[in-house]
Amino acid sequence: MNGIRLLSEQRLRPGERWIYSAGFNVGPALADTGRIDVELADLARLSAAGARVALLSHQGSAKDGTARHLGHIADYLGRRLGQPVRYVPENATALARACAEELREGEIALFGNTRLHPGEERGDPELARALAALGDRVAVGGFSKAHRRHASNTGLLDHLPGYAAAALVDEAHALDPWAATADGRSVGVLGGVKPEKTLIGLAGLTRTHDLVIPGGVVLNTLLAAAGHPTGRSALGSAPERCAEVARDVLARTGGHGLHIPRTLVVAGPDGATRRVPVDSVPADCAVVDFDIEPWALDLLRRADRVLVAGTPGRYAEGNRHAAAAVLGARAGARASTLLLGGDTVAELPWDGPRSTGGGSALQYLVEGTCAVFEALMDNERRGAGHHDH
Repeated sequence: MNGIRLLSEQRLRPGERWIYSAGFNVGPALADTGRIDVELADLARLSAAGARVALLSHQGSAKDGTARHLGHIADYLGRRLGQPVRYVPENATALARACAEELREGEIALFGNTRLHPGEERGDPELARALAALGDRVAVGGFSKAHRRHASNTGLLDHLPGYAAAALVDEAHALDPWAATADGRSVGVLGGVKPEKTLIGLAGLTRTHDLVIPGGVVLNTLLAAAGHPTGRSALGSAPERCAEVARDVLARTGGHGLHIPRTLVVAGPDGATRRVPVDSVPADCAVVDFDIEPWALDLLRRADRVLVAGTPGRYAEGNRHAAAAVLGARAGARASTLLLGGDTVAELPWDGPRSTGGGSALQYLVEGTCAVFEALMDNERRGAGHHDH
């Protein structure tokens, strides 16, 4: 982590005003708290030193109306830290600033969901400036969002001196052995719905891995790009950008190193599923799963390392053929199989290596860095004492 200031090396003083940018993208059910738990040690250290801590985090998205308030996170943090964690539903208002000013030494408050602002995901500089008023320094955690240039992530670093939290650094170091430069046979499994699985994962892993097994929206996008009918299959939130990448990958590889299944599982309007050939998806059906070809399963079993970034089928809806085949093939090689992403880790029955980062882990493995590391290095180059809010 050369060129980045580390929170672990910072001498903390009572009364200091810190913003802690976390990645608590966890719903009210708290199905998997890994993204919260990795930040607890740094939060406890800040509090024990007498720092006044304004926590910022996100959940859901303003784009599709899934962003909700974070009171459940404050309750969980309070239980784990052994001290009350106040929840302030606002974050960019005069009331929020006043609440941050009034924090006592050692007190931690969680402020409102940053994704309730449409400008958060656009990296709105004015929103970043308003959020920066909650403190004088920012500790950046939340490796799961390290690939995003959002207002509460990289945007804060335009206004305050920034420090990498231990969770951010530790996750990156843990991924280093899985880098594409490692020796041996490698397989990447891609799934889920997020565009970075195509934009970063498909584009990058097809250059560095012996085999890529696409599932979810990645597979649907590739099928459409190859001219196969996809019916009512989901194509994600950035279909045009992902389609362009898929066409480029097919043109570059000629399909070599890509697993395109011969048999798909589709769901009809009534939810009933059935198997169909890859070129026979009915117009009123959606692809929800697929069968992995025997030759690909053989390579999965023999591979020296396997990345699983996203569930390959709609696992939570009971479509588990591809996922079960992947996990079964790696049952005897858990130590060399890595699951990436919060949803993947929460859904799949796996007790081997895992990373809470999905898109961020992919970007780090493919490019050797992430947006937030670049922003932290730039922040350090500009000097540790700059403030402009």
